[in-house]
Amino acid sequence: MAVRVVVGAQWGDEAKGKVVDLLAQDAEFVVRYAGGSNAGHTVCTDGHTFKFHLIPSGILHPQVTPVIADGVVIDLRALEAEVNTLREQGIDIGRLRIGLGAHLVLPYHRRLDELEEARTEGRIGTTRRGIGPTYADKAARIGLRIADLLDPDRFRARLRRALEQRNALFQRVYETEPLDLEALAAEWLHYGARWRDQFTDVPALLQDALAAGKNILMEGAQGTLLDLDYGTYPYVTSSHPVAAGACLGTGIPPRCLDEVWGVAKAYTTRVGEGPFPTELADEQGDYIRERGREYGTTTGRARRCGWLDLVALRYAARLNGFTALAITLLDVLSGLPTLRVCVAYRLDGAYTERFVADGFTLARCEPIYEELPGWQEEIGDCRHREELPPNAQRYLAFIERYVGVPIRLISVGPAREQTIWQ
Repeated sequence: MAVRVVVGAQWGDEAKGKVVDLLAQDAEFVVRYAGGSNAGHTVCTDGHTFKFHLIPSGILHPQVTPVIADGVVIDLRALEAEVNTLREQGIDIGRLRIGLGAHLVLPYHRRLDELEEARTEGRIGTTRRGIGPTYADKAARIGLRIADLLDPDRFRARLRRALEQRNALFQRVYETEPLDLEALAAEWLHYGARWRDQFTDVPALLQDALAAGKNILMEGAQGTLLDLDYGTYPYVTSSHPVAAGACLGTGIPPRCLDEVWGVAKAYTTRVGEGPFPTELADEQGDYIRERGREYGTTTGRARRCGWLDLVALRYAARLNGFTALAITLLDVLSGLPTLRVCVAYRLDGAYTERFVADGFTLARCEPIYEELPGWQEEIGDCRHREELPPNAQRYLAFIERYVGVPIRLISVGPAREQTIWQ
């Protein structure tokens, strides 16, 4: 038995989907443990591209039971759309299991998210999918869960109470139209009836799997630097993408985690607002963006691009307890004569090698770089580390020395086979 956790080591969008798909070859359960439809994972295989938002990427493997666990917040409209697309691509959705404790993203959550993000001040740069308001309701103990859908009377009563608060807010503060209780209840109870057979007690399911010696792969969404507690607050997500979140979101105890894989790009990207010390607002940033196809799977937004921040990566490694690194999109850097990596910051004139998990303080940090020689060769056909150009090998070795974690997987292109295993 092995329990592996795959964690984003940066601000998300690290190509975790490909890494999960590769590691899922040896798994019997693949479990999404946090986030919602604000996530976007892309997997390319056999000439086909699959895009996932709520459903675990491991569903492409027929032996896998994919699980959306209790730590995830679920928009059943978004799930329905995703399922329909995957079915058209020939994917069997019948194996999917959905946690009874997962909270529901409802239309009033999305509307509130959109109204807040429309303000000119205080924007976080969310995907406007209603994720933050849903987690806020969860913490306030007024959220609705998958389990509520099993009792229509209970669901209507709880929805009525929630709408009384939300509609008052929409009408009196935002001066928008109220939502209709009956229409909303009918739609969501329809989804509940449709998916009822796939709702399950996820902690019991996974604990039984552990007892039976099954291999479990835990799939994170977003990235460490977006964690609600340990990311660049307030420019963060509303859940816990870190490895500890895998236990919180699934009911698997911490002592059962065997490996924690951190996924990082060979450079750094960020979507939305917030500090980004190594950001490149120049031709080099444009070069990385275009070669890396750095546009959001969920939103289509252009990602902000910059040099690799090793200060942030080492922070993520220590916080999560990485046992392995997966470095993705190394091929994007081909063609750059010189590469820069951030090895420290200058904060208010003082030198520091410590990451600052505070958005306002990090915004004052200036990167201190070390320059490394680049390489011109395209590397998409390399299948062994020693086949890489010497300067690419030196780049990877520099990362390993600084972060203190071995690189066990290198992605040199989007396809499954464009992978170097260590």
